[in-house]
Amino acid sequence: MASSDNPFLPTALDTSAAWLFPGQGAQEVGMGRDVWDASPAARDVYGTADRILGYSLSQICFEGPDDRLRQTEFTQPAIFATSLACLAAAVERGDVTSRPAFTAGHSLGEYCALVAAGALSLEDGLRLLDTRARLMAEAGRTNPGTLAAILGMDEDGVRAICADADVDVCNYNLPSQIVVGGTQPGIERAIELAKERGAQRALELNVSGAFHSRLMRPAAEGLAEAVAASEIQAPQVPVVANASAKAMSDASSIRDELCAQVATAVRWHESVTLMAASGVTTFIEFGPGRVLTGMAKRLAPAAKLINISGVQSG
Repeated sequence: MASSDNPFLPTALDTSAAWLFPGQGAQEVGMGRDVWDASPAARDVYGTADRILGYSLSQICFEGPDDRLRQTEFTQPAIFATSLACLAAAVERGDVTSRPAFTAGHSLGEYCALVAAGALSLEDGLRLLDTRARLMAEAGRTNPGTLAAILGMDEDGVRAICADADVDVCNYNLPSQIVVGGTQPGIERAIELAKERGAQRALELNVSGAFHSRLMRPAAEGLAEAVAASEIQAPQVPVVANASAKAMSDASSIRDELCAQVATAVRWHESVTLMAASGVTTFIEFGPGRVLTGMAKRLAPAAKLINISGVQSG
């Protein structure tokens, strides 16, 4: 049973569980349609999103077109709404009956984690994320850049490449799977250096900006005003921060994190390792895709992994 002040969070506690929420790249046309059809609680999430945003986000999720869904301005709120709709449906059905020890989300997924934990209302989280998405899209147009994945190289080696190519580490996904970002020439140079220095693979990603790099600093600066104006509460369960890989339990830490994470590396594998070391043995990913549970399998091989991306999930 969910608590009355937070419909996403059951009253009972499971100290062995963590909830995970995916980031950009997990989207696909049709996501969330089955939970919309099956769950009044999921319909409420999408209905709120459509009302707050002033356009039919639900239609973009369910029908696309794909090129619109892949635009950052729409991708981020679409994944946010779908992930929380999946959570709302699971709580409503009784598939999830306990709150977790931690919540965490990758990049935009952190906003889902904050709403699930009660630090932000659904409405305020959506407004803030919409502002973030628009600012990041604008920063991507003003400061053009891209991302590349470097596989099979340790963090010190990747950081040395970043220094030599004048780019930044953007995602520490796994100890040997790191994403770097910067200008197009910088990323091309980083890929060359990675291949020369023994990386298993180094490839450019199909993205619209160098997210979580220095090129996103204008977005971080713009977002600070919106964060300051938002009502943020202490979370009802700790939220593990992208920028620090530390658990946040007060509103001040959350405000600092939301301003920092746009232009700072996502420390994901450290986040998962922290939760596992704190006793988490079950990771539940809510929303489209299976990227985060795939990484959790590598980082905590003995853990139980659950995906809830629709009505028939497990």
